[in-house]
Parts: sequence; structure tokens; C-alpha cells
Amino acid sequence: MLTYPQIDPIIIRIGPLAVRWYGVMYLLGFGAAYFIVRHLARLRNLPLDAQQLSDLLFYGVLGVILGGRLGYTLFYNFSYYIDHPIKILAVWEGGMSFHGGLLGVVAAATVYCVRKGLSKLLVGDILVTAATIGLGLGRLGNFINGELWGRVTEVPWGMVFPGAGPLPRHPSQLYEAVLEGPVLFLILYLLHRRKVPVGVPFFAFFLGYGTFRFVLEFFRQPDAQLGFLWGGATMGQLLCLPMILVGMGGLIFCSLRNRGRR
Repeated sequence: MLTYPQIDPIIIRIGPLAVRWYGVMYLLGFGAAYFIVRHLARLRNLPLDAQQLSDLLFYGVLGVILGGRLGYTLFYNFSYYIDHPIKILAVWEGGMSFHGGLLGVVAAATVYCVRKGLSKLLVGDILVTAATIGLGLGRLGNFINGELWGRVTEVPWGMVFPGAGPLPRHPSQLYEAVLEGPVLFLILYLLHRRKVPVGVPFFAFFLGYGTFRFVLEFFRQPDAQLGFLWGGATMGQLLCLPMILVGMGGLIFCSLRNRGRR
């Protein structure tokens, strides 16, 4: 069994304000996204000047925050927030949904592309690739916070998390950090380097993330307020099934469209 490295979630406190590792991870993720989007826009010949790039990322940030919070409210803790609607605004207390954030980014980016006359799928290819770094960093933030821990295990790298009882658990946050972050980024980046048809990285992200997350949910403890749902599945797995289907259908669509152009 490994010892859980108890890291103070608060980096520094200035009066009533506290700088937290989780928030810093978000900032680092957005910063990395800026440089990745700029690089991939040049690689894929997407006409984005500095102002358009900043505007696009601003739309993306709004989509992540608003969609992520709304998704958590609807998918994971609806009964609580319907009784305490003012708490929906308390984002500093935690509670963000990846699937809600994804829908928020897709909606925000679609609006931006329509306004600017940009290719929605090409922009999508680039944004989902840039998002993977933030996903990995976010899971590291979960690990530092000692939250979203894994199920009880006997593997030698199991850890006892504060507040999770005396038994060792899978450090599932780290599993997700690796697969949803650098591994998924590498897969998508290699697709860009190969100059695959527009839309392939976008739908590959849906398929890749959905598959990784679905499998990793077997190692992650379900949310206490939800537990196991239909057929013993978790909410994360149920939300990943449509992602997998969209990814597979989208890749088939891209393949057929590319054949039709030959």
C-alpha cells in the first residue's frame, strides 16, 4: 500500500481569499489550450488571428464553466440544487461535470463559428485536442483535493484517502489523469500530424474519452448521492455511452464522406 501524499489544497491564503491547487490546474489548462490551439490552427490551416484566438478561447471558457456547473446540477445532484437553487452559483464549493462542460463548449464554439464563418468540425478538431491537457490537470487537482477516489482494492499501489474510510482504494484520479490527459492528447495530435480528414480528431475524442472513462469508472467509487444506477452502471458510464456512439457514428460518417470525394 502506498501512502497518500497529503497536500494542502490551498496554496496560499490572503485574507479571506484562498488560492487553491484545483483552480490553478484550471488556469494551467486554459493556458496550455491557448498555445495548442495556436499551433494546431497553423498546422491545419485554420485562419485565426490573435484576437480571434482569444475570443474563441473566451467562448470555450464560458462553455466549460457554465456547462460544467449546469451539468453537475442536472446529472449529479439535482434534488439538492432544486431545494437550494442559490447554491448553483457557489462554484467555489466544487461540483463540475465533464459531460456538461463538453456540451457547453460545443454549444459556445458552434455559436462562435457561425458568427465568424469558420468550419465547425475543424474548430472542434482543434479544441478537443487542446482540452485534453486541462482534463489531465483537473484530475490531478481532484487527487490533491482527496476527492473522487477509487473503489476499495488490494493492489499494492492502493491508498487510504482522508474521509474515505480505513481501507486502501484505487487512486483512480491518477488513472484518469494519464489516460484522459497525455495519452488522449498524443492520439489526437498524431491524427493532426497525419492530416486526417476534418472531423476525425473531433469524433476520435468522443470515442476515446468515452471508452477510457467508461472503463475507468469500474475503478472509481460512484458519487455517494447517486450510487450505482441501472444494471450496476454509474452515472459517468451512462453519460459516456452516448459519447461512444457519437464517436463511432462520426468516424464512420467521416470515412464515407472521404471515400465519396475520391
